[in-house]
Amino acid sequence: MNAIRFAILTAIFALAAFSATGVSGKDRDRLIGAWHLAAMVDADGEAVTGALPTGMLIYTRDGHVSVQLMYPKSAGSLSNEYVHEGYEASFGSFDVNEAAHTVTHHILGSNTGDLLVGKDLPRVYQFSPKGELIIRSARRDEHWSVRWVRFASARRHTPLPKYPNP
Repeated sequence: MNAIRFAILTAIFALAAFSATGVSGKDRDRLIGAWHLAAMVDADGEAVTGALPTGMLIYTRDGHVSVQLMYPKSAGSLSNEYVHEGYEASFGSFDVNEAAHTVTHHILGSNTGDLLVGKDLPRVYQFSPKGELIIRSARRDEHWSVRWVRFASARRHTPLPKYPNP
């Protein structure tokens, strides 16, 4: 009897741990959490091989999204629709269309102001066999993609860079 109870409790805790890591059947559930930027392909479709931006992507269970990327000084004062002087930040809400494998970011605020605020940004997503999140633009005129690793995994395997205090 104790062995059966132990087996049931073990199964319950294993399922809870499995769910807490975000690895479940539903893609929306798998998106939830904090992600660390691991790799990037630029707008020209070329892999970024030099200094990679430091980045964090967060999806919350209640439907909010936040993304921040800090480009290295070697990138100069990069500015475009997403980036202002080497820094990219936006936040808002998101929706997932699992059939189309798209996540749409509804931008409420951005450091580029009116260039993104109020826009819906559809993104095509996929999960690698290792559980990494790969996102690319759904726009035909954009050719970038990014690979994200769960922050807990990133901390375990890759030390985050240390930046000096100003």
